[in-house]
Amino acid sequence: MKTARLLLFLFLIPGCGLGPGNLDSKHSSDLEARKIKRIAVLGPVAMAKSQTKIPFTAASPADARAAEREPAELLSKLVYSAMTSFSNWQIVSESEVREVGETVPDSNDVARLKTIGELVYADAVVVGRIQRFRERVGAEWGIKSPASVAFIIDLVDVKRGDIVWSARFDETQKSPAENIFVLGDIGQRGVKWLSAEQLAESGVRRAVSQLNQIITR
Repeated sequence: MKTARLLLFLFLIPGCGLGPGNLDSKHSSDLEARKIKRIAVLGPVAMAKSQTKIPFTAASPADARAAEREPAELLSKLVYSAMTSFSNWQIVSESEVREVGETVPDSNDVARLKTIGELVYADAVVVGRIQRFRERVGAEWGIKSPASVAFIIDLVDVKRGDIVWSARFDETQKSPAENIFVLGDIGQRGVKWLSAEQLAESGVRRAVSQLNQIITR
């Protein structure tokens, strides 16, 4: 009876979460054999000296501060933070990647990332691409429109220049009443509507955790 009441309560509250099918990934069959130990995270500044800004619409004055950080740069910082939380691989510092990136002439993306990777002695580099970054409209306890985020993270072998692991996250937050599969996430995050940054962070941490398990097992 208590369980039934709890489930009914969770469906009625204006909570939200992530569905199980929002993260897809694939990797090369020889990823473990490549012995990738040192990784560099390349942000948009490192990848090119001139960047086209990704459209970002702040939902309200309270959310305007988030617009100060471009989604592409934010994704890079989230990936770097998630990767440095693991101690069983080596991540090149942001400052080192930035300094080296400033010295490398503009070229096509593959040649540039290979050059930067070689100069920082990385076995592989991580690059991310934002496909959608829409902020929620409203506050965390009541909204008019939920946050919606989609991005791709690729791991590229520096020596061969090929993608050896790739993950795609795509989620528009739903309430438990809309999707029963989100109930498992409530215990981890609480019952609230996430900002676009929080939604992206959740997806990044899941993707990076998966990559870490594959590489270090």
